[in-house]
Amino acid sequence: MDKQQTIQVNELSWQPQKEEEAILKEICATFLQGGFYGILGPNGSGKTSFIRHILRLLPSESGSIFLENKELTSYKRKDIAKKMSLVPQNTNIETRFTAYEIVMMGRTPYQKRFQAVSNKDRDIVSEAMKMTNCYNLREAIFSRLSGGEKQRVIIARAIAQQTPWLFLDEPIAHLDVRYQMELMKYLKKLNDSKNTSIITVLHDINLASRYCKQIVLMKNGRIVAAGTTKEVLTIENLNQVFEIPFCAIENETFGGSYFVPITS
Repeated sequence: MDKQQTIQVNELSWQPQKEEEAILKEICATFLQGGFYGILGPNGSGKTSFIRHILRLLPSESGSIFLENKELTSYKRKDIAKKMSLVPQNTNIETRFTAYEIVMMGRTPYQKRFQAVSNKDRDIVSEAMKMTNCYNLREAIFSRLSGGEKQRVIIARAIAQQTPWLFLDEPIAHLDVRYQMELMKYLKKLNDSKNTSIITVLHDINLASRYCKQIVLMKNGRIVAAGTTKEVLTIENLNQVFEIPFCAIENETFGGSYFVPITS
């Protein structure tokens, strides 16, 4: 194993039911510490299943996963929670908890049983909520919030967890354009200033092109291409994976390309 801190996936396959087609097929991938990875691909390509295996939320049937040079299965759950945090697709938590209490749950891996919340925990939670522009919602009942508000609270919870690896599964799905841009800018800042490794599933090719440093492109349970954003996001790769033609427009303001599907 490389001495650099990595997540290494070796020959990962997964078939939920024996009679069903495998969702993941011999996946091999390496994620380096400090990277900002976008995982792209059409619906049903295995993106969510892939990251849920890395987080050990699904049992691996074939292959192995190493987290920072140590096999994932050898970690205790609480230790994994100190290494990796997740912003899931579904934020519908039907409870009477306030938004502040939801974010405070991100501090659970660092608290002993029956231990009171510390001033440090409070400071971290307040900072995370301010960073994600949801501090004004701290006393609101979480289940009564809008989809976008819930998403910002859940992202704050993951940030409060203070892990070196942050996973997000379609984090911008319930956000309007303004908050989509704010979230992606914040993730870039988190990656640049604190070297937090970001691995996010995205559907927006152009947001991935603008903010991600590396891309993993998936189709039918396999990785079609992986590498730098410039290497992977090409007309040829997008045509192959999404099975529709694309054209690229050079973005003079931010550099790189803007990809547009061509319809007949």
